[in-house]
Amino acid sequence: MDDKIEELKKKKEKIEKGGGEEKIKKQHDRGKYTARERLEMLLDEGSFQEIGKFVEHRSQKLGMDERDVPGEGVVTGRGTINGRNIYLYAQDFTAMGGSLGEMHAKKIWRIMDEAAKAGVPIIGLNDSGGARIQEGVNSLGGYGGIFYRNSVNSGVIPQISGILGPCAGGAVYSPALTDFVFMVDKTSKMFVTGPDVIKSVTGEEVSHEELGGGMTHNRESGVAHFLDDNEEDCFARMRRLISFIPDNNREMPPFQDNSDPLARKSKDLRGIVPEEPQKSYDVRDVIEPVVDEGDFLEVQPHFARNMVVGFARLGGHSVGLVANQPAVKAGCLDIDSSDKAARFIRFCDSFNIPILTFTDVPGYLPGVEQEHGGVIRHGAKLLHAYSEATVPLMNVILRKAYGGAYIAMSSSHMGGDYVYAWPTAEIAVMGPRGAANIIFRQEINNADDPEAARQEKIDEFRDNFANPYQAASLGYVDDVILPEETRPQLIRSLEAIREKREHRPDKKHGNFPV
Repeated sequence: MDDKIEELKKKKEKIEKGGGEEKIKKQHDRGKYTARERLEMLLDEGSFQEIGKFVEHRSQKLGMDERDVPGEGVVTGRGTINGRNIYLYAQDFTAMGGSLGEMHAKKIWRIMDEAAKAGVPIIGLNDSGGARIQEGVNSLGGYGGIFYRNSVNSGVIPQISGILGPCAGGAVYSPALTDFVFMVDKTSKMFVTGPDVIKSVTGEEVSHEELGGGMTHNRESGVAHFLDDNEEDCFARMRRLISFIPDNNREMPPFQDNSDPLARKSKDLRGIVPEEPQKSYDVRDVIEPVVDEGDFLEVQPHFARNMVVGFARLGGHSVGLVANQPAVKAGCLDIDSSDKAARFIRFCDSFNIPILTFTDVPGYLPGVEQEHGGVIRHGAKLLHAYSEATVPLMNVILRKAYGGAYIAMSSSHMGGDYVYAWPTAEIAVMGPRGAANIIFRQEINNADDPEAARQEKIDEFRDNFANPYQAASLGYVDDVILPEETRPQLIRSLEAIREKREHRPDKKHGNFPV
């Protein structure tokens, strides 16, 4: 028996060393941790339970019959984050570059299937040279099986991807199919075709970092949702994200008690939104005094910055925040901001997270580039996302709410459950200046002093229409509230509709305007 135990120990030690000390040192020299070190950092201490440790490849061609790949280049298993069950896999770059072959993929398939059966989140830590060329179509089939499971599990269990090294070719599509993508600055790389291929085909010269680095995908493409300076911060943010979301689509988000009084009022809110419609402000200065302890986890802070989305709590309950950002492009809706908000809304709706909207929107961004880029199609995503959502929908109109953009931002016409407005709200087809110029054009042009006449009509329109009271008189706004009343009013409303149940027509799925 002792001999058998000793043999087992040696086998485990060999697998746990991955590609060996030399390759581990190279990984560390690049500022990266090994797969096992990453799992230890991310999970609660001592909670990792490995599954499939002894799996080996069975390829015999192109020298693979002589290649030993410890753990098949990926560490798979389960553990806990703040005591909650999580399934994970971490690709091991020290073992044949973490390349994906048949058995590597099957280890991941197993973990994905177990997560779905257990009804808990899955986290994938990607650090791989891509498909294992020596295994040919088996590698491609491996990716296909992962993509299929990503798609089937979408909206059923939360799926999170960490890009902690290279992720190229077909490998990029699994993270793109998951709910949230984390990247590390100057370490993570994602691209379908690398710089060398691009240069040979198009003649363009671009660095790996410019093409597919962390900031590129967080700011330009919108593929990623979070960017951190190092892996430690990345894992800390993953753990924080998990705290806001439920294990699966049948559970409510976790409740987290805190000492922030439910009835707390903040008179500082009165001074944040300028009365002058042309002046900007940072909507996060409105969000933070309203939510529990000012704790707001912003999602995609670098992408489409004219829209702010993220997670917070009200009275201990998780909520998803969607807000126009007047400090960027005056808070206009455009192609990217519509995509950003729609995807976030759909995640929240999938996982029973109530949605709170702060509206200050002058309209859709005008321009040939926007129209030719499909702002109609992309803007329709936002309409579709709010309309199909069955979670509690609350909206506070802070200032501007004009035209079709007013409708799109969780208005009562789109199924909003509670719509409140501050006294500074202006709800109208368009702004006072534009409306006056259209309605009273002839009268203004014929006046002795056109500018004075124009200002008089602007003031007349603002007094009669650019306020919250006409919409409130028609029942489209439930109440006009003082800014400092926002938090207690929202908490009371959330308590009233947190268990909301809404049924839609029986169908396979809607035709989302992708």
